[in-house]
Amino acid sequence: MTTGTPATGELYRHQPRVRRNGWQAVDVPAVGDPAWTPTLTVTVVVPAYRPGPLLPVVLAALAGQRYPAHLLEVVVADDDPDTRLDVDDLPEVRPERTRVVRVDEVVPGGWGRAAACHAGALVADGAVLHWLDADMLPEADEVAAQARWHHVVDHAAVLGHKWFVDAAPALARTPDEIRAAVADGTVGSWFDGAERTPHTWVEEIYERTDRLREAGWFALRTHTGACASVGRDLYLDAGGMDTTLRLGEDIALGARLGEAGAVFVPDDDARSWHLGMSTVMGRRVAVNTYNDPHHADGSPVLRAKRYPGRTYAVPYLEVVLDARDHVQEQVAACVDAVLASSLHDLAVTLVGPWSRLTDARATVLDDALVDVRILHATYRNEPRVRLVEPGAVPDRSDAPFRLTLPDAVAAPQVDALERLLLHLEHTHDGLRLLHLPGGSTARLERTAALSRARRLVAPDEHLDDVLDQVAGVEELSASRAGFLPSYDVAPVNYPRTGGPALSSEDAWARAGKQLGLPDA
Repeated sequence: MTTGTPATGELYRHQPRVRRNGWQAVDVPAVGDPAWTPTLTVTVVVPAYRPGPLLPVVLAALAGQRYPAHLLEVVVADDDPDTRLDVDDLPEVRPERTRVVRVDEVVPGGWGRAAACHAGALVADGAVLHWLDADMLPEADEVAAQARWHHVVDHAAVLGHKWFVDAAPALARTPDEIRAAVADGTVGSWFDGAERTPHTWVEEIYERTDRLREAGWFALRTHTGACASVGRDLYLDAGGMDTTLRLGEDIALGARLGEAGAVFVPDDDARSWHLGMSTVMGRRVAVNTYNDPHHADGSPVLRAKRYPGRTYAVPYLEVVLDARDHVQEQVAACVDAVLASSLHDLAVTLVGPWSRLTDARATVLDDALVDVRILHATYRNEPRVRLVEPGAVPDRSDAPFRLTLPDAVAAPQVDALERLLLHLEHTHDGLRLLHLPGGSTARLERTAALSRARRLVAPDEHLDDVLDQVAGVEELSASRAGFLPSYDVAPVNYPRTGGPALSSEDAWARAGKQLGLPDA
């Protein structure tokens, strides 16, 4: 396959090309391999709100890590509004390079775990960001096990393994005892015979998807940040944490990382003990009820949380059409067909020279920009149409999918877009090339796959060839894709009214007939 244009390869690395989420193809050193010499710096970010007796446990366990001390730093992100935690307030048993940052000084007005994690990320010196909540007791290889993936794949999001346990055995030890038990690998014995609760819903997804190997682009759903890690560059490229969220920020970040091309790796060798039960475990229904509308609005990849007919902040599909060099009637026919689709959850990016329109006196019908004026008047108040200047379309869509129409000569039939997207979802592919009437080709791209391909493509390669490797590409004819010449797609018009008044029964019958309903 040689369609598309050669990419610049700015993010090119000599690294594995993971197909979808097949992380098993990545060869990483074994935990404890003496031949492996780590080189990446790691910043462990510990969000802390009114830290209690568990923070010394976490810091002591981090002091017992087997990752090289000179490559490890810890940033405690203090989110306490009433006190000011200082590094001198921390227990003596802690990693050598430990510091404290105030969340509100780094993220003005921010509060909550998302803001704390983001504040730690912004000040981090490490090339790798490792989230670790202030109630986690990591085993000795936790950091090293996660960091090894980042040495090989710069777009990995690594998910540590944890059990939920009673905190009492850890609280009964001194910091020195905790550090020693972590370092010599005996800390797990403290919980022998005790109740160990797995992260149940995550493990259920792992079981259904062969530990995410078969999860495809939906692997992001299991991104829980109590013990996860990501490269700092990937984190920033993805947009970081949504600091407006107070709950559910981990899954929202997972969605962002996925759209930036991340591979999600569950690592059972990165082991931690969650000291106490989580909020979700105790109040799962209430948490999900609160989180679902936030996730639905900002993370369209979590489409199951959305409702048909609603409009959300970020669309599921973006349709891009350059209106230049086309008569407005044809552009309008194409755009209207898209808007009338059975898939309501979309937005149209209409490219044109809108800034050239002024209120200067002109002969209206003979104005050289008359078609532009008509299109502007047609869609300026349509909430699902964005009027964008040439050259201003971002390389990465904010939607999980983008359909780029090369011209306005063809338009989708009412069910075409919905079916195309379902086909792409079910196959886990990354690209559909649609051969349209007149010889042009439209591109339906999966944003996550395109992002990953752009990270990997070499200067002498074609982007679509890499897309085929990491996701899969298929070509469809216009008829198979459900596209017709724009003028042939029947418009959806409002039923005609007016005329003499009818009786109630006759009006009811007329309305049903106009809507194609059976006689009632």
